[in-house]
Amino acid sequence: MSEKGNKMKTLDKLFENNRKWSSEMSQAHEGFFEKLSCQQKPEYLWIGCSDSRVPANELIGLLPGEVFVHRNVANMVIHTDFNCLSVIQYAVSILKVKHIIVCGHYGCGGVQETLENKSHGFINNWLRHLRDIYHTHAEFLDSVDDPSEKVDRLCELNVISQVKNICRTTIVKEAWKREQDLTVHGWIYNIANGLLKDLDISVSAPGHMEQITGAAFGRICKGTQDV
Repeated sequence: MSEKGNKMKTLDKLFENNRKWSSEMSQAHEGFFEKLSCQQKPEYLWIGCSDSRVPANELIGLLPGEVFVHRNVANMVIHTDFNCLSVIQYAVSILKVKHIIVCGHYGCGGVQETLENKSHGFINNWLRHLRDIYHTHAEFLDSVDDPSEKVDRLCELNVISQVKNICRTTIVKEAWKREQDLTVHGWIYNIANGLLKDLDISVSAPGHMEQITGAAFGRICKGTQDV
């Protein structure tokens, strides 16, 4: 069989998996796809990392249609990223989600690359934002001797920074101004045991953002944040 034929055979397996999944979902949830095709009313927007080991729905035990998802390298919310901002706009203004969850994960490759400060081409432009977070907390991070722990601490600091970025968007500020029920949360996922951790950051109003995120930064930099 030709190389092209082998590749197509590999992809055929994915279609087989899809048919099996569709059948299992239909048996477990009567009328599931008919209902799903009519509408989506998720209460959650998940902003996570593109890492293949961090699937959104599976981690929180929700079915398709129950969580709106945006993923990128290192789960960042950049104010010039119109893709991410469009997702947030649609989720908040159209879908009326009640919760935005920023979920990072320990051992993030993007964070590791940032700390190694090596050249990897175009991706360095994106990771520059992580580098800025590192510089803000350089005194603390440089005091951490263990390389893996340093990565994990920056993963946590990154989540908090992205929560702040979301809260500062005009999208979220306008939602709060019209008294829309909306809370922004910061979580982190441990790939080693499959467990999520709440970083104790939940912001429901602009006046609380600096206090809540400041306290979270303080817990990490003082070494009181458990892994």
